[in-house]
Parts: sequence; structure tokens; C-alpha cells
Amino acid sequence: MIIFTEQELRQQIILNHDTLSVIEDCFTKLAQQQVVMPPIMRLDIHDFNGEVDVKTAYIKEKEMFAIKVSSGYFDNPKQGLPSGSGFMMLMDTKTGIPQALFLDNGYLTEVRTAAAGAIAANYSSPKTVETVGIIGSGSQARFQLTALTLVRDFKKVLVYSRSSKSASQFAEEMGSALNLTVQVAESVEEVVKESQLVVTTTPATEPFVKAEWLHSGLHITAMGSDAEHKQELEAEVLASADKVICDTTAQCMRLGELHHALASGIFTDSSNVIELGQLTSKEKKGRDHDDQITVCDLTGTGAQDTAIALFAYQELTKHSKGVEINSQHQLQKN
Repeated sequence: MIIFTEQELRQQIILNHDTLSVIEDCFTKLAQQQVVMPPIMRLDIHDFNGEVDVKTAYIKEKEMFAIKVSSGYFDNPKQGLPSGSGFMMLMDTKTGIPQALFLDNGYLTEVRTAAAGAIAANYSSPKTVETVGIIGSGSQARFQLTALTLVRDFKKVLVYSRSSKSASQFAEEMGSALNLTVQVAESVEEVVKESQLVVTTTPATEPFVKAEWLHSGLHITAMGSDAEHKQELEAEVLASADKVICDTTAQCMRLGELHHALASGIFTDSSNVIELGQLTSKEKKGRDHDDQITVCDLTGTGAQDTAIALFAYQELTKHSKGVEINSQHQLQKN
């Protein structure tokens, strides 16, 4: 087994068109039934406001598949710790023997999630975007904004966070890093009404985006609702949209914004929901004209984890990174 560190991964795997292409291809394979992907397993640790997800998928004809353990402990920032962590492991498809361990502390998840957001925006948002709205100011908000610069040319960003200090830090850091005008908004309403492309990146359990704020030409990517109890959008938002897109419909019906919209009875027909892979494969269109309102519900898939892990393995071994551990040899030594 080869063990790779977070530092090595951050050096070699970045958000660029290559990583977007890798994730886009996995969505196409999902839509074409070329992926075996079981439901997510999740453990909630309510005593410490934490959760742990286990995701996996086999992409047909790939020599390895990934198993990912991802944790989210949302009180960690109060202790100066990141809210997200975890690791990924690659298993040999033919033998089931572990081949690689990525001690990434959630970094690969950040990259593949942001890539999915950019892909959703590329296929579903208006071609001309003047203002991007970001709700949330944590690490994924930063990754999402960075990824969007790969698919849309915009100059202004509005950010809202419950923590004004965090929002101000986000504005200063991301404005400098991306050479953009980033302003702190006074409310979620301001972000939604003033933007053509909005990304929500929070672990909210009460919806905060209202349907009455929607306007012609708006696209929203909601990526925070990845558990049954999480919700960022009012059910009426999905009901009001001209098109609703999901990374995987079955999973979003169980975990995502779609789950809440269907449960409310306000959104009653899921037959017209489009999967992201249907857009990447050109089977369907995400937007027929710039005046439409579109919503994309992202819950995160095991297929993305396998795709990014295989890509990382390829890139890191090409550059002779990692430490190889021979368990048989170690056992003999002990």
C-alpha cells in the first residue's frame, strides 16, 4: 500500500480544468449506468454536533475503486479546528486488496465537491454572469468560488455569513486571491436578489432561501443538504424553478433539497428532475434560455470520490510521491 499525505495532495491536485474534466466524466458514467454505487452510510454524533459519512462506488472498467470516510464536526471551528476531515482508500477491483491510502483530511472531497458545483454552473447558469452570490464563508465556500472562475467570467461577488467576521475575512482573502470585487452582503435576500448565480454552502437545518426572492435568469446550486435533517432552500424554491437538477435523483430524494420539497407536498412530480450526468452527456439541456430559473441539488456521490482518488493516484505516482508500506514485511519484522 502507498500512503499519501495531505501536503502531497495539495501540491499536485488543484482545482483546474483537468479536475473538472475528471468529475464531469464520472457524472456522465453515472447517467450511462456505468457505475455501481450503494447508498451512503452515515453516523450522527449528536452529542458533539458531528457526523461521519462513508461513500463508495465502482466505475466500470476502472482498476481500483475508492472508499471514503468523511467527517463533519460543525463546532470544531470554535476550537480552531476544521469542520471537515477524513480519508480515502483505493481498493483493487479484481482482488479487493487495499492499494493506496490518502490522508487528505477531507481535501479531495473539497476539490471534487467544488468541481461538481462548477460543472452544474457551467451547464445550468446563464452564460453571462455579472454577480456571483456565496452563502456561507467556510472552506467549501472558498473552493466553490474558485471553481466558478473556471467556467464563468464575473467581476463581483456577494458573500453572506451568519458571522460578519468570517464574511469579512472571506471577502478580503478571496478578493485578493482571485482579483475580484468581493463584498459582504447584509442578508441572504440581498445575495439572492442581486446575483445571477448563487451557491449555498452551509450545514443549515432550517431553510433560509425564500421563493419570493427568485428572479428571471437566476441559477442556484445548493450543496449543503447532504443529510435528511439539512435544508437550505424552501420547498417552494424547487417548485418555482423552471428546471431542477440533481447529482443523483435517487440520493437527493432521500437526503437533499429534493427530499424536503417532495415531503412538503409542494413539489409533487420528480419525473422531470434532470440528473447532472444527463447534462454532461448532452442528453438534456440545463437551460433553454437565459430567463429561466434553475436549481441544482448536490448531495455528493461516491462516484466523485472514486474519480478524484484515481486521478490523484495517477498524478502522485507519476511524480513519485507517497510512502510504500509492505504489510507482509512489517508483519515479519514484528
